[in-house]
Amino acid sequence: MILVIIVFFLLMAMGMPVAFAIGISGAVFFLQQETLAFTVPVQLVLTQTQSFVLLAIPLFVFAGNLLNETGITSRLMRFASVLAGHLQGGVAQANVIVATLIGGITGSAIADASLQARVLGPGMIQREYGRGFSAGVIGFSSLIVTMIPPSIGLILYGSIGEVSIGRLFAAGIVPGLLMAAFLMTAVGIIARAKKYRPERESAAPPREVAAAFIDCIWAIIFPILLIIGLRFGLFTPSEAGAFAVVYAILVGVLAYKEFTWQKFLTTLEYTVLDIGMIMLLIAMSAIFSYGITWERIPQQLAGALLGITTNPQMLMLIIIAFLFVAGMFMDSTVLILLLTSILIPVARQAGIDLVHFGIVMVMTLTFGLLTPPVGIVMYIVCSIFECSIPDFMRESALLLVAVLAVVLLVVFIPELAIFVPNLIYGQQ
Repeated sequence: MILVIIVFFLLMAMGMPVAFAIGISGAVFFLQQETLAFTVPVQLVLTQTQSFVLLAIPLFVFAGNLLNETGITSRLMRFASVLAGHLQGGVAQANVIVATLIGGITGSAIADASLQARVLGPGMIQREYGRGFSAGVIGFSSLIVTMIPPSIGLILYGSIGEVSIGRLFAAGIVPGLLMAAFLMTAVGIIARAKKYRPERESAAPPREVAAAFIDCIWAIIFPILLIIGLRFGLFTPSEAGAFAVVYAILVGVLAYKEFTWQKFLTTLEYTVLDIGMIMLLIAMSAIFSYGITWERIPQQLAGALLGITTNPQMLMLIIIAFLFVAGMFMDSTVLILLLTSILIPVARQAGIDLVHFGIVMVMTLTFGLLTPPVGIVMYIVCSIFECSIPDFMRESALLLVAVLAVVLLVVFIPELAIFVPNLIYGQQ
């Protein structure tokens, strides 16, 4: 496997697309093996995409794009403005709330950051917010999306690790809300120091809040309906994706009456592009993962880590440090695909709840979206706000600390992650 890893990083350094770097380096493993037929990689690529559980990913991506075209997004933004307009740095605070509400729609931090940077970004600049701060608020708020159902990262972790996706969805709610609360606190501190003014003098009256809430009720109840349906066996995760698509179309056509045939065609175009990228990564990762399993790397790693400590929390901290560094150099989706099958045996042997471990793993890996040298979300927001990476890092330092504090809280207080799934599904 050493040669395979060298080839992988060499191809990445040459600028080859990640999916092909994974597939080619994985194929190198089979070239080294005399006992394995070279037809196996072809079979692995095909069988990896035949998983019924993975069908949830393209369906949820499609549903998210549909919901964005129904007018739900604009309504959520108005609701967030009503809730947070009286707070210091009102537009920035509203962005955090929108990210929390929109998590059930996009399921992707990259999609959320791109959307909000273009919609809310001009308002921040108009109010003379610092460009680095504005980019940081939108970038770090997008991490909330990775916890609120239906998170693509949690679906990948659950399908690869054979962990209940319903429990993972439920487990992400409290960490997601905690992240929102910590980020809003950090934004308030920065806004007060920089004298960013509120949008309105006082809190909105209850009648205005209620009207705005009712206007976007269809978006707010969406993740709740998913969890209820999964809990009571009304549908499997893949069927939940199909439900989400039908739900999005009905909301657009019947509730808001803003969904047109042209918007449907536009949604299909965006969805094909999004799904093609994700599914190619998933297919190619099967070749790489097979070599890892064949060489018994998960068992060797488990033995090495358990030789250092058997304390679950200390072991989690070691893994978090590794994941944080790894996330700086590779996309979080790729790392979930490659590392889940390696790290789950380690967590299982250490007696760590796999739902708890999945929440911590996905949350930590998403940090990589906002750190150099390959932070995709960081580059997106910096490009849109025309700010330098050093400015982004400097003005976002407190926001990073806020999210890191949530990760550590979830590590040391597992109940934050497993309380809701245990309440809904019962003790494991």
